[in-house]
Amino acid sequence: MKVILLDNIKGVGKKDEVINASDGYARNFLFPKNLAVEANKENMAKLQAKKDSKQHQKDLEKEAAYEMMKKLKDITIQIPVKAGENGKIFGGVTAKEIAENLKSQCKMEIDKKKIILAEPIKTLGNFQVEIKLYEGVTGKLKVQVTSI
Repeated sequence: MKVILLDNIKGVGKKDEVINASDGYARNFLFPKNLAVEANKENMAKLQAKKDSKQHQKDLEKEAAYEMMKKLKDITIQIPVKAGENGKIFGGVTAKEIAENLKSQCKMEIDKKKIILAEPIKTLGNFQVEIKLYEGVTGKLKVQVTSI
């Protein structure tokens, strides 16, 4: 009997997957515990609509990420910091500070976890910072670190 799983079941399959299950297993275990429904025309149509909806949502998110990438390309944020004589910064400029300055200067909210910095910026100057916006979509932001 073909069934559509409503939840992940270890050793059987993942949610929204269509599997072949024995009649007894389906009727006595999967159906009573609401772990699966029979794969008839109506349920298959619902499953397809759900998959289409998810794909449409992903497409919208990816499109928004590309728009954000285009906006970030033209933006330069300035971060004023205290620095020593030779241009060394006391502390460092972190992803959190970049995210806060981006929010205050450009009204764009980006999670600090999406800003890719190998290590904090420790010198004055201009830097290119990568921001992971979506799967396979990364934008570049110009950061200018200046002395106060």
